Amino acid sequence: MTTPISVAYGDGIGPEIMEATLRVITAAGARIAPEVIEIGEKVYARGQTAGIDSASWDSLRRTKVFLKSPITTPQGGGFKSLNVTVRKTLGLYANVRPCVSFHPYVATKHETVDMVIVRENEEDLYAGIEHRQSDEVYQCLKLVSRPGCEKIVRYAFEYARANGRKRVTCMTKDNIMKLTDGLFHKVFDEVKVEYPEIKTDHMIIDIGAARIATRPEDFDVVVTLNLYGDIISDIAAEVTGSVGLGGSSNIGDQCAMFEAVHGSAPDIAGQNVANPSGLLLAAVMMLVHIGQGDVAEKVHNAWLATLEEGVHTGDIYHEKVSELRVGTKAFADAVIERLGRTPTKFAPVKYAGGPPIAVAGRVTATHPARKELVGVDVFLHWRGAASALGDQLAKVNGDGMTLSMISNRGVKVWPNGLPETFCTDHWRCRFLATDSSHPLQLSQVLSLLMRIGNAHYDFVKTEHLYTFDGVSGFSLGQGQ
Repeated sequence: MTTPISVAYGDGIGPEIMEATLRVITAAGARIAPEVIEIGEKVYARGQTAGIDSASWDSLRRTKVFLKSPITTPQGGGFKSLNVTVRKTLGLYANVRPCVSFHPYVATKHETVDMVIVRENEEDLYAGIEHRQSDEVYQCLKLVSRPGCEKIVRYAFEYARANGRKRVTCMTKDNIMKLTDGLFHKVFDEVKVEYPEIKTDHMIIDIGAARIATRPEDFDVVVTLNLYGDIISDIAAEVTGSVGLGGSSNIGDQCAMFEAVHGSAPDIAGQNVANPSGLLLAAVMMLVHIGQGDVAEKVHNAWLATLEEGVHTGDIYHEKVSELRVGTKAFADAVIERLGRTPTKFAPVKYAGGPPIAVAGRVTATHPARKELVGVDVFLHWRGAASALGDQLAKVNGDGMTLSMISNRGVKVWPNGLPETFCTDHWRCRFLATDSSHPLQLSQVLSLLMRIGNAHYDFVKTEHLYTFDGVSGFSLGQGQ
């Protein structure tokens, strides 16, 4: 049966590489019915700050499969990343990026890399919730949920199981972000027991990224949070030889999007020099996803045969291993010419009859905890010394609430702060219940804010401090 798919030609080199990709997969027998939609620069130029209009959303929701060329997101201003918008709006929680070395035809110092980055795709700092709170300080909220963690961790294990992978490595920074990254690590430890045949380990993201750069052959499947996954997947792709060869899938319970890892490269647009391989390999992933593994296998093997026979675009051309330097169109022609052939030096890939990319959105039901209000962090826009602020603000104590700590950029500066600590004009002032055995009422917090306002302090936000079944739901200040 023919599968409808939404297709966006994108910006920059997008139209060229999409045309090449569609020619190849059509020649291979892909059973698809493309619906072309318009997104990106032209839509932004019409004043649509999301970069996509309602007709395109209708197509995506109807086909549920999106093959997308790179687009250019205007920098600055009110423009939001369209990639992030599509991923989050359609619930595409799993970003999957295979990173493979193609030695000796693509230059790399690491000849045997075959790893997959599984990146959480909806949460973390990519929520994009930012505020300016004072003259000197801006904030970006990092949001991590238990269902979001469980969905991506379980997906990574299901992907490993379905694709014969042996190890899943979790990467976080939970030595610093003990609640958010700590939750991700905790969920990983809970889920891994359901997959006893798969080896597991955990690494702090900084050393994990360093090891990917220096010893990438040690990794199999890596699962991590959104921002970290974005960074390390580019590191891994570059280590294997070229970001330009990287394809990725974005998988949700209802829809899926497939795209190249690289950007729109407007500096070489229209010159017939772009390498279409990243988008072509993303299309291979799409074909597997829609149950056309036979076509995916034919395309992928023809691409490998083209690569090993030395037909290369300029980005990977090297006179010692390349036989022919070609442009975008000629490279597509070369792949089409080799359809039905298998590589002789690379191991042929096999998709026909195999499992599609796993989709595992199941999450464990949670039960409401006993949630008790025990304090409030009040953030002030104020100029002066920490000691002066502490002494003055303590005067608003009362009604069962007491100032316990002031921090600046997370570091405790009152009481007993150090004069060496540099402070901005943005202060977190923590008020806790005077009697810790009795939870606070919201009226007490409102009364506190009234006293702070009447004392002419400019409070810019508050964060309530809760315990959940008696366990603290907030972090200490650095230095406490």
